[in-house]
Amino acid sequence: MTSLRRRIRSVALVEQLGPGLVTGAADDDPSGIATYSQSGAQFGYGLLWTMLLTYPLMTAIQLVSAEIGRVTGRGLARNMHKIMPPAAVNTLVALLFVANTINIGADLAAMGASAQLLAGGGAHYFTVGFAVASLLLQMFIAYKRYVRFLKWLTLVLFAYVAVVLTVKLDWGQVAHGLFIPDPAVLKSKDAVTTIVAILGTTISPYLFFWQAAQEVEEVAHDDEARPLKQAPEQARPELRRIKLDTFVGMAVSNLVALAIMIATAATLHASGQTTIGSAADAAKALEPAAGPFAFLLFALGIIGTGLLAIPVLAGSAAYAVGETRGWKCGLDNKPWEAVGFYTVLGAATLLGVGIDLARIDPIKALFWSAVINGVIAVPMMVAMMIVVSRPDQMGRFKARPLLKTFGWLATAVMAAASLAMFADMALGG
Repeated sequence: MTSLRRRIRSVALVEQLGPGLVTGAADDDPSGIATYSQSGAQFGYGLLWTMLLTYPLMTAIQLVSAEIGRVTGRGLARNMHKIMPPAAVNTLVALLFVANTINIGADLAAMGASAQLLAGGGAHYFTVGFAVASLLLQMFIAYKRYVRFLKWLTLVLFAYVAVVLTVKLDWGQVAHGLFIPDPAVLKSKDAVTTIVAILGTTISPYLFFWQAAQEVEEVAHDDEARPLKQAPEQARPELRRIKLDTFVGMAVSNLVALAIMIATAATLHASGQTTIGSAADAAKALEPAAGPFAFLLFALGIIGTGLLAIPVLAGSAAYAVGETRGWKCGLDNKPWEAVGFYTVLGAATLLGVGIDLARIDPIKALFWSAVINGVIAVPMMVAMMIVVSRPDQMGRFKARPLLKTFGWLATAVMAAASLAMFADMALGG
């Protein structure tokens, strides 16, 4: 009987994990893998402390976005329209679309290059194939089935944790890098840009829009659910679910990111390889755990997380544009039921293919897409914090003091890092 109750509790726990878990897993997309790998290869354990910094900050800002969606029953773009001039909202949405398109292109290029490692042939053909497959999944798979698929796909990410369990590590150095920033590393001309990239790939604008939109979808697909502003009696279990979902999802994201940084520090950096110029270079970090299967493990990780992240990237852009235009939005609709929404989704994906065909280096594109995300996140976070603090928007569910503190702290850290990067560039590094 005790065993049965334990299984029931386990099933109940898993059922509560949804938008937050998928969002956290999508955070470790190919762009994230490339950024964390480059950080570990270039700086060793010197930037591990960024993972301790980002966890409470990313959790806070994702809680803000989730609560805005669940409380108001509207996505972020529609809520921003309530407090900002249309031109300002349109500018933010346009920046999101551009950043997401670049990110999609970089992710697709990395997926094509990874498939080429395994099968040979032309990487661009694989890239187009992955883009078409992703579009078809988004257009013709029912929402609830698709979310279940994305949830299980997050297990691919744990392949990176296996590396840490097999590589011989100097745990003293790991602990030092995790808790004490190294002044010598911070003086490096590339350190500030890498920190912005790490922040940008962990605290990404597309994740804000996605998680808020998915909370709106959760309400739309439950006949008894209502926005909490209209049905405050539903608040206690729903806010508890959102907290659990988000804390677990962000923990999964950061643990995988930390494993990637440690693995590349212990392998590539230790052997003197401080620059990752190709997918093959990044795959070498897995050789101690996978041996001759390193390319296979790396390729599966890139392809799996890419298939997970591209719908989130394209979908978040479509939700943002659709909400500003008052269109019918949602992945549960058929393409002919939400033409504008799916047009934006398809355009973002296809333009991403165009970026790949421009023959931009995929590893560099992945890294710089993270930097772009870090910069444009700042004005979006400011807008979100204003929305979540306003009683006329959130009713009695405006942000609690602790959440507001961490939300604004996350915004300040992102702004400071971006300004430091620009100052460093202006001074010539």
